[in-house]
Amino acid sequence: MQETDVDTVKVRVLVVEDDAGIARSLVRGLERDGYAARSVDTGRAALAAEPVPDLVLLDLGLPDLDGVEVCRLLRRRSDAAVIVVTARGEEGDRVSALDEGADDYLVKPFGLAELLARVRAVLRRTRPQVPELLQCGPLSVDPRTRKVSIAGQEIVLTPKEFDILECLAVDPGRVVTRQEILERAWDAHWYGPTKVLDVHMAALRRKLGVPGLVETVYGRGFRLSDPVGRP
Repeated sequence: MQETDVDTVKVRVLVVEDDAGIARSLVRGLERDGYAARSVDTGRAALAAEPVPDLVLLDLGLPDLDGVEVCRLLRRRSDAAVIVVTARGEEGDRVSALDEGADDYLVKPFGLAELLARVRAVLRRTRPQVPELLQCGPLSVDPRTRKVSIAGQEIVLTPKEFDILECLAVDPGRVVTRQEILERAWDAHWYGPTKVLDVHMAALRRKLGVPGLVETVYGRGFRLSDPVGRP
């Protein structure tokens, strides 16, 4: 199971989807990633779900109720996070769902990796947790105090540089995609140039001053590596 800064084992996810094949696929993918997932195929079943889920993946095209109305009622009844997953890609549908309380909006078809990244991003916003000290080789990252040190010497970073480094330090060795970093360190709805990440990454590497600590995995993203501990 992939470790993240969200304790996925304790997170209950409800998939609201009337297409049985899609529902099974989503539940399997979520369970593989460590979530407690189940599905229902109607809006009424979603509103009556017990125990109340921590996060709802909500299709808008349900057989009994309009998904936007379900979103509004869910938001009124609980503090569950809601990600709309639907084939409706029109701006009006997006605006309506977001105005009624959806935390994110994902248009079908989509990849499981993107969905899981959005789930993590939403949970970070709705279920903030402060992890323990993060370490990799000479690097120490303290999410509580937002302090960074190399071999005991404090390194002063900008808020954005810290956010980027924290993305990598949560799970050293795992490749974190450019999109995932942008969603974590900027926003899930970031529409600016991705080149901004390269500028901040270059500055971060200069300040850390440890060659090979932050690796570029071409075509995929970046990862944190212990240059001293390599074989």
